[in-house]
Amino acid sequence: MPGTQTTPALDLLRRLTRREDAEFRDGQLEAIERLVEGRGRVLCVQRTGWGKSAVYFVATAMLRERGAGPTILVSPLIALMRNQLDAAEALGIRAATVNSSNREDWEETFARIDRDEVDLLLLSPERLANQNFRATVLPKLVESTGLLVIDEAHCISDWGHDFRPDYRRIAGLVGRLPEDCAVLATTATANDRVIADVEEQLAAPDESLFTIRGTLDRPSLRLEVCDLPSQAERLAWLATWIPQLEGSGIVYCLTVRDTLNVTNWLDSQGIECEAYSGKVESDERIRIESKLLGNEIKCVVATSALGMGYDKPDLGFVVHFQGPGSPIAYYQQVGRAGRGLAEADAVLLRGTEDRDVQDFFIKSAFPPPELVARAMELFEEADGPLSIGALMNEINLGKGRMELMVKQLEVEGALNKVRGGWERSRREWTYDEERIRAVTAARREEQKAMEVYGTDGKCLMEALREELDDPGAQPCGRCSVCTEPRFDAEVDRGLALQAIDMLRARPIVIEPRRSTPTAVGGFKKIPRDEQLEEGRALSQINDPGWGRLVRKGRFEDEHFADELVEAAAALLKNWKPAVKVEWVTAVPSLRRPDLVSDFAERLASAAGLPYVSVLSAVKRTEEQSKLENSRKQWLNVQGAFTADRAAIPPGAALLIDDLIDSKWTITEAGGALRRAGVPGVVPFALAASGLAT
Repeated sequence: MPGTQTTPALDLLRRLTRREDAEFRDGQLEAIERLVEGRGRVLCVQRTGWGKSAVYFVATAMLRERGAGPTILVSPLIALMRNQLDAAEALGIRAATVNSSNREDWEETFARIDRDEVDLLLLSPERLANQNFRATVLPKLVESTGLLVIDEAHCISDWGHDFRPDYRRIAGLVGRLPEDCAVLATTATANDRVIADVEEQLAAPDESLFTIRGTLDRPSLRLEVCDLPSQAERLAWLATWIPQLEGSGIVYCLTVRDTLNVTNWLDSQGIECEAYSGKVESDERIRIESKLLGNEIKCVVATSALGMGYDKPDLGFVVHFQGPGSPIAYYQQVGRAGRGLAEADAVLLRGTEDRDVQDFFIKSAFPPPELVARAMELFEEADGPLSIGALMNEINLGKGRMELMVKQLEVEGALNKVRGGWERSRREWTYDEERIRAVTAARREEQKAMEVYGTDGKCLMEALREELDDPGAQPCGRCSVCTEPRFDAEVDRGLALQAIDMLRARPIVIEPRRSTPTAVGGFKKIPRDEQLEEGRALSQINDPGWGRLVRKGRFEDEHFADELVEAAAALLKNWKPAVKVEWVTAVPSLRRPDLVSDFAERLASAAGLPYVSVLSAVKRTEEQSKLENSRKQWLNVQGAFTADRAAIPPGAALLIDDLIDSKWTITEAGGALRRAGVPGVVPFALAASGLAT
């Protein structure tokens, strides 16, 4: 109460919160005392909004007053860092951050650290991977630090829903801390298995990690599940209900493409929104976050990139356009809403594509053991460092997955990063295949639990808390199961048809390949007189517009419907390629020789252009979708086509394929036409995969 006697810790809390009546929540003061008085190691597993940051801010202020060194706070997201810098000012804590968005400030920040003018240094886990930082800044910093804070500590564990390999480096950092350095790990999303893993990695040699665990109930959240299989139905739902939800909020999608589709749709319905993902530039993300904080827009349509660390107490709703892969990830994301409100809505719109996208994430989380074994053989045999490009020449992994595999091997001590790439370390190392299998199996179980969520008659909040092993889990009395559904009215069919029309009216731009991958990992420019023009695809293969008909024709009927011919002809009529198309031809296939050529002939007739078959397939190739990197995809189709010069008519050609995936097939087929004298080749496909755009 105002005017009552306060302790130093409570006084700091009230300054931090700017509230004279603020009191510690259960567990907060105990954690602070163990850090400040006992210089111990503490794990706080508490729901979002409990006040984990208050613990390390107050502890930092008290430790610095006692002469301890600065606090190191390892934080996964730049958005979180910005919030933390603002909060630190309330206690007069001199905070600084080192991350990818403020490189111009690093030199001055390091000088301030040397002068002991920094009380709190915020680092991204990726910064711990930087060799120069580890060699020149980190040793002195670790030697003097008074408190190490690991925020979102579940990222340490590969059992967790958001494992990040760079977090593994923290265990090594902890082992180098002074004996009197306190350690605080915080998370809201850790079940028993993750907690045990974190405890094992962070505990002191002679002392276990002290865990403070509270209830994970979110009394302000009202949960509901709506099963709407098609994207068109879900888009119609969003257009109907988003304007009726209180305040502003977040609409979560599983893919970047879906954030753009949903944003375009909501914008067409007069709903102010922005798309947000890891593909959005840092400055743009800051702008979008600020607009949402200020309630200047109704919602942000985001991937999981907008999640941990984003603090908006009055966020009124979280809607999932698709379901995430686990109840734990879902709990983390809905936890953004209602932190400072009496009630907030969290609605899951479950769709048919959820499982396919989740399967991709699970399969790509860890490289297959045979590919890891092959990589290690290459490193053992190599005379010098190997680059990512050199590895991709030999191993069928895409660049992103290859980089992830190499990073994991480096973090685990199997490789050393050196000038020119990576080399085998001298450490003894074995691939823990059994653990990887167990983690993958656990993620499959979480996927099943997410599919059951909302279908078994169990309270929705209770189900989430049970997945997080919350011992106090019980029916919430608020969700749609405990009360009654609020958002399950039948969607407006007219809106659903509008959504389909919008998706169908947005052809996909196909940027031509300008270079080919070389054996040493670089790229060689394709001669200008062999390059293709910019092309178009009628749809995305998985979209609810034309994509459904393309899939049906390709995989079920072995014949494309007349409706697709009409749609493609309409697209051609409204599109002006860079060169005037005079005739039509098709990419030949040895597997299905008639499928594409039949469609191309009908399209040529509808467009009033001659169809001429001039290309032949002379090499049986693998399906490009089974090859994961550009080098192997390019080698797969190189020399696969020849063109009959004598049959080629004058003018530029429209080159038809059914599906554009890696773009190497149409690049090579078009290149054969150009080398045979065709002055211009414009690619066109019925559908594109996500790789092609």
